[in-house]
Amino acid sequence: MRIIIISAIARNGVIGQSNGEMPWHVKEEFQHFKKTTLGSPILMGRKTFETLGKPLKGRLNIILTKNSGNKYPFEDVKIFNNLHEAYTFCEKEKNEKIFIIGGGEIYKQALNDANEMILSYMKFDAEGDVRFPDFDKNLWEIVSVENREKFDIYCYKKKNNG
Repeated sequence: MRIIIISAIARNGVIGQSNGEMPWHVKEEFQHFKKTTLGSPILMGRKTFETLGKPLKGRLNIILTKNSGNKYPFEDVKIFNNLHEAYTFCEKEKNEKIFIIGGGEIYKQALNDANEMILSYMKFDAEGDVRFPDFDKNLWEIVSVENREKFDIYCYKKKNNG
């Protein structure tokens, strides 16, 4: 199963605000996100999910939370306490890929597990206190770059260290 991190990152490294809000609204980037993740499970932290307010349609929404008492009144939602429980569930369901969609803490935890990343580098700075974690660029190979008006999409694959 492919574990893919997908994120939009402002020029100054910001991906959001600790209250969960997105510091920008770029329709074309949202469309790219939707088109890319549609039909696959998306995994996110509780704060990210609560910011969305409801599951994203056309995808199984997986929420990671340390509080096993959290319940949400939606059918398309699964709750797990850690990444590996979620991965195991997705493998049993024979999912070809799973997208890690944030936030900052979840990205940090998933960075070692991921074998691909799709990062939209926004062409502006943003206000916010949540940043995408630093990663060792030597471990990743850029597979493709797509230029858009307000952002560039970089697709990375983890290098084979064997």
